Amino acid sequence: MGKEAAAAESSSTVVLAVNGKRYEAAGVAPSSSLLEFLRTQTPVRVPKLGCGEGGCGACVILVSRYDPATDEVTEYSASSCLTLLQSVDRCSVTTGEGIGNTKDGYHPVQQRLAGFHASQRGFCTPSMPIIEACKSFAADVDLDDLGLNCFWKKGHEPAEFSQLPGYNRGSVCTFPEFLKSEIESSLEQVNGALVAVSNDGWYHPKSIQELYNLFDSNWYDENSVKIVASNTGSGVYKDQDLYEKYINIKGIPELSVINRSSKGVELGSVVSISKAIEVLSDGNRLFKKIADHLNKVASPFIRNTATIGGNIIMAQRLPFASDISTVLLATGSTVTIQVASKRLCLTLEFLEQPPCDSRTLLISIFIPYWGSDGDGITFETFRAAPRPFGNANAVSYVNSAFLAKTSEDAASGVDHAIRARKVEDFLKGKAASSFVILEAVRLLKESISPSEGTTHPEYRISLAVSFLFTFLSPLVKADTPNGPYTNGSSKYSFQDQAKVDINDLPICSRQEMVFTDDKYKPVGKPIKKDGVELQASGEAVYVDDIPAPKDCFYGAFIYSTHPHAHVKSINFKSSLASKKVVTVITAKDIPSSGKNVGSCFMMLGDEALFADPVAKFAGQKIGVVIAETQRYAYMAAKQAVIEYSTENLRPPILSIEDAIKHNSLFHTPQFFAHKLQPVGDYNQGMSEADHKILSAEVKLESQYYFYMETQVALAIPRHNLLSSHKV
Repeated sequence: MGKEAAAAESSSTVVLAVNGKRYEAAGVAPSSSLLEFLRTQTPVRVPKLGCGEGGCGACVILVSRYDPATDEVTEYSASSCLTLLQSVDRCSVTTGEGIGNTKDGYHPVQQRLAGFHASQRGFCTPSMPIIEACKSFAADVDLDDLGLNCFWKKGHEPAEFSQLPGYNRGSVCTFPEFLKSEIESSLEQVNGALVAVSNDGWYHPKSIQELYNLFDSNWYDENSVKIVASNTGSGVYKDQDLYEKYINIKGIPELSVINRSSKGVELGSVVSISKAIEVLSDGNRLFKKIADHLNKVASPFIRNTATIGGNIIMAQRLPFASDISTVLLATGSTVTIQVASKRLCLTLEFLEQPPCDSRTLLISIFIPYWGSDGDGITFETFRAAPRPFGNANAVSYVNSAFLAKTSEDAASGVDHAIRARKVEDFLKGKAASSFVILEAVRLLKESISPSEGTTHPEYRISLAVSFLFTFLSPLVKADTPNGPYTNGSSKYSFQDQAKVDINDLPICSRQEMVFTDDKYKPVGKPIKKDGVELQASGEAVYVDDIPAPKDCFYGAFIYSTHPHAHVKSINFKSSLASKKVVTVITAKDIPSSGKNVGSCFMMLGDEALFADPVAKFAGQKIGVVIAETQRYAYMAAKQAVIEYSTENLRPPILSIEDAIKHNSLFHTPQFFAHKLQPVGDYNQGMSEADHKILSAEVKLESQYYFYMETQVALAIPRHNLLSSHKV
């Protein structure tokens, strides 16, 4: 490797503290996650692999970073399944075991989880608790609203804070002194000297020049190198293959700048979303509106690490519904990018340009200052998502932002944020009226053309149109010609129709009324279940927590992507992940003495483990990939190339209507038949009814569940027998 690349600093050994104890990992693969390390190289078991997308929270940990220049420690929660191990070098990591356990005593948080019956099955209790337990930490909580618990007898004694386990934040999460010393000594060793690049494939340049030196070296290959700042993007777009090399740009100071001026706010591209919210919240109404909208993006532990620039670049290169890009586009924000030695200042309309290559570096984002509150600026943002009252990893269906004074408006319903030029040109210089608004709505509806493959395009268009209508309506004055909207004899102003914002509704209150009966005591009493503290602290052992034996292999299912088709062959794309495959097991590998049975249902028959020879439905298991690690197995399974054939097979039945047409019905089991007898005379009841339904049809489509409980099995051969665990 040339001298140019040698300027980038890298270390082949990762040193970190986990719950105050020092750990050292040598020869770490650059693609290894922090979660993998915690679960395989330490006794830690609280963080678990749930969704693998940074959405469920089962893997959340606390990261502490020490800055020797200021002697300050910064702490933030993060998703360990997305956090790359190399990125937390010289950091302190705290998990549920680190705040309390059986040996050292339980932390008040864990005690309250147990006392408020918040463990359920306990698998992910430490990371995804029931809100009833967390409410007790709120400053304005009504103790009478906390429901049944083990700290006081509801209805028999007064509820007081003194009865709850106290919380002292200073008693945990201290940064280890030994790690501070190592950080300071390592700085002294590299001060003023170039550090040779190691062969572990992890590089963290300290300047933009060093980064471009890497780009220009023979070492760089954009197909095998991934540039990261937080790696949270892989939660949205999963890595299709293993990367051999990573470049971490988080340590480049110029990309972390935060500058305030009379003209606006400049944010470096690797500034986290959480930090951006903090900065913008301390501004005028427009900046606060942006901050409020950013608070709806992802979960807090994702916002703590995800960067503003990463979100924008992902929207520019991929069909990503970025809230941030849409909101910033409406405010007239600009971006500074660098291509080789040239720097360009562009409007956010660069989102509509062809995807930029990996050598294009986003330096910063500038949000202009539009004047003080009350200067005639109206700015609103809108967002429609599956869960409108929370974030919870809910990607928006449509997001829009509108700014009135210069009529800058943006709407999303396509691949990325766009400007509705026709609407802008029409609105300029016109007085707001009902006619003007309705015409603007019509023009916007015509200008939005969702990309091919967009789900529910009509719904998304209607959302964008409704956002524009809601924004413009309050601007119409009651005495404006064609101002009020007339409906029969009553008049409803546009202002009245647009006043309600579902995001600003007052907090609803409720109180739990519990009526107990001692007749079946202790049934119905708030009694802690056995082992609840072990679940709350993460010490309860589940199958995936059992240490893997030496030379253990891991499996991942290959699922059919075609309904009702012959499976002719299974191959793999040429990739790093496919090279990790040990073997593939299908129905053909089942011994003659065995059976192809995956599960048995009483009275309903058996379900095949593998499709053989026909995959009856999309999602049926075809085989299982065996690899040396679980991640290798998962990734290889997704890269399986399956050859299908539909010769001599009828078309698949894909709807209820098709099933009725082809008489493809499930027969009622005998033991259910006697319970399904009709009650009363249907015809008589309908003839005597006061109201009759002449015709009606209700359709409910299937749901794609966000599963939060994983399934795992462990089999260990012992003396010609098989010891197995499963859940």
